[in-house]
Amino acid sequence: MIKRPSNSHITSALTLSVSLAALIIAAPASAQDAPVEDSEAVLETITVTAQKVEQNLQDVPIAVSAVSGATLESSGTATLESIGDLIPSVTFRKGTTNANSALVMRGVGTVSFSIAAEPSVSTVVDGIVLSRSGQSFIDLVDVERIEALRGPQGTLFGKNASAGLVNIVSKGGTDTPEGELKADYFEGEEYRLRGSFAGPIGAGGALTGRITGFYGQYDGNIKNVINGEKEMINGYERQGVRGLVDFDAGGPRYRFIADYFESSDDCCAEVTGVSRGAVLDAELGFANRAGIETRSVSHNLVTESLDKQLSLTGSAEYDVFSDHTLSLIAGWRKWENTELREGDFLPRAIVGTAELHDRGDVETDQYSGEIRLASDQASPFRYQVGGFIWRSENAQDFTRSDITCASSTLPIDPRTGGRPCNVADTVNTLFPTATSRSDVTVDNYAVFGQADLDLSDALTLTAGLRWTNDSVDFSHTRAPGRNATTGLPATGPGIVANPAGGLVTLGGNGTNTSTGSSENDDVSGKLALTWQATDDVMFYSSYTRGYKGPAFNVFFNHTAPDHAVPIDAEVSDSYEIGFKSRFADDRAQLNVTVFDVTYDDFQANNFFLVGNALVSNLTNAGSVQSSGFELDFTARASEELTLFTSIANADARVKRFNPNPRTNAPDARNGTKLLLAPEWSYNIGGDFERELGSIRIYANAIYSFTGDQFSELGQVGPIESSRILNASLGFSDADDRYRLTFHGRNLGDEPYVLLNTSAGQRYHIPRDADRYWGVSLRARMF
Repeated sequence: MIKRPSNSHITSALTLSVSLAALIIAAPASAQDAPVEDSEAVLETITVTAQKVEQNLQDVPIAVSAVSGATLESSGTATLESIGDLIPSVTFRKGTTNANSALVMRGVGTVSFSIAAEPSVSTVVDGIVLSRSGQSFIDLVDVERIEALRGPQGTLFGKNASAGLVNIVSKGGTDTPEGELKADYFEGEEYRLRGSFAGPIGAGGALTGRITGFYGQYDGNIKNVINGEKEMINGYERQGVRGLVDFDAGGPRYRFIADYFESSDDCCAEVTGVSRGAVLDAELGFANRAGIETRSVSHNLVTESLDKQLSLTGSAEYDVFSDHTLSLIAGWRKWENTELREGDFLPRAIVGTAELHDRGDVETDQYSGEIRLASDQASPFRYQVGGFIWRSENAQDFTRSDITCASSTLPIDPRTGGRPCNVADTVNTLFPTATSRSDVTVDNYAVFGQADLDLSDALTLTAGLRWTNDSVDFSHTRAPGRNATTGLPATGPGIVANPAGGLVTLGGNGTNTSTGSSENDDVSGKLALTWQATDDVMFYSSYTRGYKGPAFNVFFNHTAPDHAVPIDAEVSDSYEIGFKSRFADDRAQLNVTVFDVTYDDFQANNFFLVGNALVSNLTNAGSVQSSGFELDFTARASEELTLFTSIANADARVKRFNPNPRTNAPDARNGTKLLLAPEWSYNIGGDFERELGSIRIYANAIYSFTGDQFSELGQVGPIESSRILNASLGFSDADDRYRLTFHGRNLGDEPYVLLNTSAGQRYHIPRDADRYWGVSLRARMF
């Protein structure tokens, strides 16, 4: 039984924060160096575009966290998968492929294998909304900052942002030449190389650019011991190039971005952490399981996720009407994902236990455009109005292949006690297989506006509305299962006899094809009141309505009529109060938000058995609620030292789960916690920088706590809390042209898992579930 986190976690974090602050604020007095001026030991102003115009973070009445590119580098954060270490409100759900991985915010997110469903936490890259979260789980390259907008963002962003949004902003071109080379090496034969060049293009300085190339590889942290071999898996090989051009001659401003990314990840092998019985344990080669410390498998198919992504983005800004800005942005992205999945987690099929292997190929093309007019943001009445158009075209080919046998002509293996299926015997051994083809088109149109009115010097009213039209069309074709050797009908784990159109006796059309369409209009919006109590203290309260469009449960096991029924749009109602403050002569910053969000027609991924195989089923689960608070504190203890802590508390639970549609029986999950929703999570850390003669020293440390949580709805698959300490120590010359940094990850060597499926029979083990070390070398050429 999972223990409920106590308030001691939060007390410990605050106590440690105060203690560190007290010690380090006092430290400069005894330092050998000359005392620094007070003006040099203040916090930097953080500029964000959380409301699509540049603003000081402290002036934005939204719960938003900003992480700079420098912080990502110093903390060793290379992808969004580790963003939760820096922003506790965000949880990453790792699937067997990038296509079914997702971000969860405040305990709410959509996890689905359907290509006709979108995430609840939207990801925006340089103004372009990504259709699938998996498109963003690549190396973070040339990042200026990452903004996490917590809670519904239904007015200015709108598209699939019912739970929150991650906004990634890239570095632009530079007026002076810049060049940088960086090489990383970590234990486990992990290498990363990156080269970046930026500067003016030609004379005049109006045209600037940036180009970056990167390559990385890693052997992995899981050992595959099949047939006596010891191949390392759960690694990756990634490469890509990115180019950007800016034009600014004092009038219109233009930006063009093109990039190409490619990755080959043999991730994510699911280890067996508990016994599956004496025979299967012996087949796996282990007499005793090691729980979450298991680091080996015996698989005859290595799970892989292969990705290719190409994108083009263009944007323009024009000064119009003397004090307005007209902004245009358009983008195209093509994403190809191939999944190879070991589904039985064994080295072979034996009598009574089948082999199950999957291959899925997804191709997504998306097109989007936005036009926005913003008034003078210094005016007492300021506004933004705009229009948005978006299309996503998705295709998936999926094949499941089984090997089953009820008897075998081969003898029992004395090593394991199992009798292997004889794959040469096509009489007693069956090879059930089935293939599906899915085509999905999603269209989204919206018009929106938001205005701020200064009621007085201290009081501001904000109001916004967005009208959205969504349409989803799908076609899904899948014939019944057949025997790959004879072509005759055959079924097996995850392979059923029903065609995609469903059996006529159950209300289907009896064909191999199922089609459907859904259209929905929605009005979302925002109302907020801001009180600027002093120059450094701002209070705000807001109501926001979020929205995520309709969906269909289009996946390999789709069978009409149940799955051809549209899944209704998900809507959210959020109430927030908070304050943002700076004090101690701009040395400290404290931001606090209290929230309560209710989601109706919550789109959730349930699991059920099809032919004795566990498969997913996206549904309108019912109503869920997330309430709690978030705290972000930063203190500039001296010119050399910055301390920070972030705390997130979210009680995310099912309010009312919909009854079983076939029996109308009530569901037992009412009141249970949502998946991947830790009640408490926090981090505490610091950045230190000091000159010692001709050498500059850099140090960074961050301790992250994530509370107990569950892998699936219904409080299934418990995941125990984790405590991770990461640190780095760097040295550079006085001009920081050359920097050598040593990294330590999970210094406490505390094992943990990302997912626990089938009561420990399937664990996802992340890279930093074990302590490891690394070193980075960075050289600047200009």
